[in-house]
Amino acid sequence: MRLENKVAIITGGSSGIGRATAISFAREGARVAVADLNVNGGYETVKMITESGGEAYFQETDVTKALDMKELVRQTIEKYGAIHILFNNAGVGQSEVKSVDLDEGEWDRIININLKGAFLGIKYVVPEMIKSGGGSIINTASLLGLKGQKYVAAYSASKGGLILLTKNAALEYGKYGIRVNAIAPGVIDTDIIQGWKDDERKWPIISKANALRRIGSPEEVAAAVLFLASDDSSFITGTTLSVDGGGSTF
Repeated sequence: MRLENKVAIITGGSSGIGRATAISFAREGARVAVADLNVNGGYETVKMITESGGEAYFQETDVTKALDMKELVRQTIEKYGAIHILFNNAGVGQSEVKSVDLDEGEWDRIININLKGAFLGIKYVVPEMIKSGGGSIINTASLLGLKGQKYVAAYSASKGGLILLTKNAALEYGKYGIRVNAIAPGVIDTDIIQGWKDDERKWPIISKANALRRIGSPEEVAAAVLFLASDDSSFITGTTLSVDGGGSTF
């Protein structure tokens, strides 16, 4: 198994990419700390893992709060003794409006969850990874953090910032055997795209706006995260892996 004897923290693990990755990690031998504000979804993810013979626990966590992130790390160490993998996956989308019409509160919320949350994860997990002799951190960026798009200024800014945070952390902690990478999903079948799905005019266009002419599944993204978490990617750090069906070619 590719993650045997490893301990992983996954934020945003109650659904979508986070849930698919938690299940994948557990299947590959990892013990998984599932973190989210969605309590019911978090316990459901843990149930899916344990009923398949894996090991996991859930902790209600607000990734924008330092105390919550510190407690997540403390509890994980208490339960499993180490942290080898961090998947900073918690994130939210935004209402589609012009930049000048974007509410300041919404800007703050998106930046705090999508960018500050990953910063806090790195801040509190890295010291534990150093004690363990290294590890792998994966951040969920986005295709829109690479190329941008109209009417989603805060979301694109948060994901673009996350890509640079990834590079900075890779440079800072590589000497400790810690690799830091990001994934940049395109349109993936998760709750975050429900508004697009409900738009009868836009959806036929958006759903095929890549080289493969289809949307991706959470499991396809989880496979990329597993690669970056495992020793299969042992000489890869500071990079952003597009998982977008060729969306960046459009």
